[in-house]
Amino acid sequence: MKFAVLVFPGSNCDIDCYKAVEDSLGEPVEYVWHTATDLSAYDCILVPGGFSYGDYLRCGAISRFAPVMAEVAKAAEQGKFVLGICNGFQILTEAGLLPGALRRNMSMKFRCHDTVLKVVNNTTPFTIDYAKDEEIVIPIAHGEGNYYCDEETLAGLKANNQIVFTYSDNPNGSVEHIAGISNVQGNVVGMMPHPERAANSLLGSEDGKRMFTSILKTWRDRYDTASIR
Repeated sequence: MKFAVLVFPGSNCDIDCYKAVEDSLGEPVEYVWHTATDLSAYDCILVPGGFSYGDYLRCGAISRFAPVMAEVAKAAEQGKFVLGICNGFQILTEAGLLPGALRRNMSMKFRCHDTVLKVVNNTTPFTIDYAKDEEIVIPIAHGEGNYYCDEETLAGLKANNQIVFTYSDNPNGSVEHIAGISNVQGNVVGMMPHPERAANSLLGSEDGKRMFTSILKTWRDRYDTASIR
């Protein structure tokens, strides 16, 4: 399985994502610049956190027009796995690959600390190594993580089991405590917390590591190859 870590001007969590894949899975992983026009060689695309294009206009508003995003949309349509983390989540909503929007935190402050999440949907390619309703510790680091959607969209998220993670303490004021969602098909997930920063005990938690092992396990099951060790 081959991973791509996208790099935009202003990305700052790309190395974290790269190391999480390399250390947790030992699978091939490459940085892919935002000007790339072909992602056909990759099975999973990671859209990392940071401040792409300086967060000018609105978080993710410029990045969604980068040439690589057309390829991300194509990969998502083909059923490949796409994970947007923090700024990556913002980019995916701006690009229309996930519903809703991320607004300024209710406190109007940047929040950077561990947070407890509940695994609401453990049937996505990113969460099969978790138990349903399991509580995990994953750090956040954002100023615009307040997830918002209208009532009709929220009803759809609930009906289609698209709410993947919720906060136990709702640090940013998100609707329904939402921390992460998927598309209807489940192959695209966006989340504000950083699983790549919780993939090694040295970082204080290994709870994020299972997101990466879930991806590999799902891919191997899909292609009927050897199960993950």
